[in-house]
Amino acid sequence: MVTSGVNAPVSWWKRWGGVALVLLWTSIGAGALLLLAKSAQNSGEFSRLQPWILLLNLIGVIALIILLARKLLQLVRDYRDHVPGSRLTARTVSIFGALVVAPLVIVYLFSLEFLNRGIDSWFRLEVKQGLNDALVLSRSALDMRMREVLERTDRFAVQLSNSNGSDMARRVDEERRQSGALEVTVFGGHERILAASFDNPLDTFPSRPPPDLVRQVSERRKYVTLEPEEDGQYLIRTAVPLSDSKADPDDRYVVAVYRVPPQLAALSEAVQHAYSQYGDLAALREPLKNSFRLTLTLVLLLAMLAAIYGAIFSAQRLTRPVQDLIAGTRAVGKGDFGTRLPLPSRDEMGFLVHSFNDMTKRLRRAREEAMRATQAVESERARLAIILARLSTGVLAVDRMLTVRLANTAAGAILGTDLSAATGRTLPELAADNERLGQFVAALAVRFAAGREEWREQIELEGSASRRTLMCACTPLPGSDSDVGYIIVFDDITTLLQAQRDAAWGEVARRLAHEIKNPLTPIQLSAERMRRKFLGTMNAQDAELLERSTRTIVQQVQAMQQMVNAFSEYARAPDMNVTRFNLNQVVNEVADLYRSHETRAEVRLDLDDQVGVLEADRGRVRQILNNLVTNALEALDGVAAPRLEITTRLEQGGDMAYAVLTVCDNGPGFQRELLNRVFDPYVTSKPKGTGLGLAIVKKIVEEHGGRIDADNRPEGGARVRVVLPMKDSTRSASSTRERRGELRRERA
Repeated sequence: MVTSGVNAPVSWWKRWGGVALVLLWTSIGAGALLLLAKSAQNSGEFSRLQPWILLLNLIGVIALIILLARKLLQLVRDYRDHVPGSRLTARTVSIFGALVVAPLVIVYLFSLEFLNRGIDSWFRLEVKQGLNDALVLSRSALDMRMREVLERTDRFAVQLSNSNGSDMARRVDEERRQSGALEVTVFGGHERILAASFDNPLDTFPSRPPPDLVRQVSERRKYVTLEPEEDGQYLIRTAVPLSDSKADPDDRYVVAVYRVPPQLAALSEAVQHAYSQYGDLAALREPLKNSFRLTLTLVLLLAMLAAIYGAIFSAQRLTRPVQDLIAGTRAVGKGDFGTRLPLPSRDEMGFLVHSFNDMTKRLRRAREEAMRATQAVESERARLAIILARLSTGVLAVDRMLTVRLANTAAGAILGTDLSAATGRTLPELAADNERLGQFVAALAVRFAAGREEWREQIELEGSASRRTLMCACTPLPGSDSDVGYIIVFDDITTLLQAQRDAAWGEVARRLAHEIKNPLTPIQLSAERMRRKFLGTMNAQDAELLERSTRTIVQQVQAMQQMVNAFSEYARAPDMNVTRFNLNQVVNEVADLYRSHETRAEVRLDLDDQVGVLEADRGRVRQILNNLVTNALEALDGVAAPRLEITTRLEQGGDMAYAVLTVCDNGPGFQRELLNRVFDPYVTSKPKGTGLGLAIVKKIVEEHGGRIDADNRPEGGARVRVVLPMKDSTRSASSTRERRGELRRERA
């Protein structure tokens, strides 16, 4: 992943800011521990450093509580929002926290117990008794020294009782040197110095006696006291009156100052200080314990919060690659194969991330290849769909249950139903309201039930209006055994078969007309010659017989000539004289012709004014109309209130215009078994006639590039519908599109 310049400072701060915070809190914790260790050496140091220790730990605890609260709130929010990796982070933090807190709590409890027992051990009875004995011993030694010095001073005072003047000064100086005193002074009344001797030659005046000393010696009592010095040494000051008599007018007394030996002074000072400190500590025993407990608690809390924060931080750092992997897998699951994760490190997690990135890269390549393959398949499918849509042959793809997988437009047109939305539906379901499709499905079901999976046969579909012949081929599609599919290809060969029949009948008619027409004339002439030659030579009975016989021969020959002429008309090649004429005018002329023959039938006309000039053979169009009207009138024999209807309409088919001529009657209609073969030669239900009328009409219509069909009207009677192109230039186009128009007509 490439980091942009804007995100570089943020990344730098996240990296080095975290390191700085870790170093800061480590320094605070180490400083607090060092201060605590240093202050534990003596109570004075502890009293001096305790506020700083507490303040430092309190600041660290507050800061860690704020940071930890933010982390915990974020963790709880992510857990509630089901953020990927939040539950793993929570479990990791719980485990790390338990591993950190449990030892700290155990150490804390043992430390409190050790601290309480340690402080209590300071104030055991044996220690106090030992300090008391040491204090008594040091005081006894000082008292003994003071008594010795006082006795020496007292003996010196007795010696000075009878001395005065220079002798007193000499004795005082000798006494100081012998006794090792610092100074020896003899005072008189009103603190008048009578004699003095100093150890320090710089001293010229003795120290002034304290008031209690003066008061006590004025009462003729001995005085001794222990005076401490600034350097930790002690002085023993003694005073003894020179005379025990209160009548001494001078009130003389001698004052001697001695230094306590340094060893004794130091020992006494140490014992005194230890005893005093012990007393102070004894008075501060519970507050001291509480202070140590508070300090230890704050330090422990600081360490525990730092450890928990470190556990959360470490858990987040540890689960961050997992969260990235979860987010990456979700992105890949949504189809984003361009996802790449940053490499956190070169350990096992880094190897996993590297494997994920390699997987997404391969998936992206595979998707690109699959997309290219899919595009190629879709392109081929589109081409195939275009080909199938343009085919005039029906194509169906079904499974074993006859569920439609694929159907082209021609299939629906041939089967007379719309199969554009039939995918996923079964053919029996679609054939519920379609007779032709029902017969087709039944034929397929019979063959599949017989275990035939590959076959090619003709299927006859009987309809109420027409009969269809399909050339159908079936072959199984490759696939699994549980999902066998079939492709069914079929074509409507009804027109082809009809054309073949028409061609065959035309050839038969041509040959019959050729073979029969030649002997008919000699037969008729011979019969007439025999009649003329032998009629006059015969008696009446034979003459009558000859007359009937020759007349029968001539009548039958004429009937055969009419049949031969009809055959010739049906078989002859098209030789049309195309002109421009008004179709409605021709219809009116034919209708007037039949009205003038005093027919019983009512002739009704419904002519469309939009039908203008028609380009066709006027005579042949008139022949079409004559044959249709003649057949209709013959079918109306014996019908009460016979009625004949002739209608014209103009229809548009793409860029072509068609004239539609319809002839209807209210007679019995076509017989159902003959309905599909009414345009075949020699197919008729009338007792007389050749059955070539409708066949000739169909042939003329096809010569004009049109089409014709016949059916029975729902209200009764027959209906014949003729469609002719309006322009002769569209005749060839109509012929080429005859099949397509027929498919559209069948669908309609």
